[in-house]
Amino acid sequence: MKKMLRMMAVGMGLTVLVACGSDDDTSTDADAGTDESNGENNEAAAEGDEVKLQFGLVAGTQSNEYKAAQFLAEYVEEESDGQFTIDLFPDSQLGDDRAMLDQLQDGTLDITFSETGRFGIWVPKAEILGLPYIVDGFDHLMRVLDDTEYGQELHEELINDFNLRVMDTAYNGTRQTTSNREINSLADMDGLKLRVPEAQTLLDYASYTGASPTPMAFTEVYLALQTNAVDGQENPLSTVEATKFYEVQDYLAMTNHVVNDANYVVSETTWSELSEDYQNLLAEAIQEAAEYHTDLFETEEAELLTYFEEQGVTITNPDLDDFREAVSEAYPSYLDEIGEGAEDYMDQIESVR
Repeated sequence: MKKMLRMMAVGMGLTVLVACGSDDDTSTDADAGTDESNGENNEAAAEGDEVKLQFGLVAGTQSNEYKAAQFLAEYVEEESDGQFTIDLFPDSQLGDDRAMLDQLQDGTLDITFSETGRFGIWVPKAEILGLPYIVDGFDHLMRVLDDTEYGQELHEELINDFNLRVMDTAYNGTRQTTSNREINSLADMDGLKLRVPEAQTLLDYASYTGASPTPMAFTEVYLALQTNAVDGQENPLSTVEATKFYEVQDYLAMTNHVVNDANYVVSETTWSELSEDYQNLLAEAIQEAAEYHTDLFETEEAELLTYFEEQGVTITNPDLDDFREAVSEAYPSYLDEIGEGAEDYMDQIESVR
């Protein structure tokens, strides 16, 4: 329950159905966008009232993220006897991840997912956790977030300055490299035309390992791999399977270069307007959902390795020490941008490795 130590009651922008005390009163919808002062407004989310939250997702309905969000919604509804419900809006119905985080900040959306590195838009030091090879795995990442001043201060700054409460963090897969030639060592990356998204950290992964970074739209990748316009790409295993990249790539190298996380982020406006009982229920439900979320990805990745081998893909496990050393040369430019304290953050991350 260590994540629940993060719960420091304060803020919410939700749709609340208020059950008033008089027999003549009827339930009404509170306007999620109104700018009413807290105090009287906080009473709207007291235990016994009907509360409806909105959860926006980029992921689609077949994804592990959606399954975990569904688990969360079912959990709070069952435990509250239908008084506390969460409506899900998958497939970017409410915008991309940046748009939904903006909506949490202004209180017009209640819950969304975000990777930690994405918070670098507002808190530059968060970007460190998006760097290739900065963490060894999800367990290391969680120690950074839970057991260091760096992680704790990051979450406090998100609450206090940006209205974003990170309730818990789930594992969301690790990025690996597929290619049309075998990768057994760093030397095998040399000159590899590697498709990467327009993200500086992943462009650096390609460049510093000796590959030739080739940005292109995600929708174009399958054909580019099929025609050898590019030699490889990098993504979590779930993406490799969903897009059927394994059909046009003979090799999968377990490069483990970026560990993806999925933070369950609640608008601080939403959180502060919930009663203490509902805060406790939501915290408990999110913790359970995050554990389920993590298990979904870990189980799926193990199964996918077997599946890819059955499809004729050769899986290799190159020595990653050389990869880490090569990519570490990119770190100074990020630390310079972060400025004061950056070296200390790196030391803290290293201290819990």
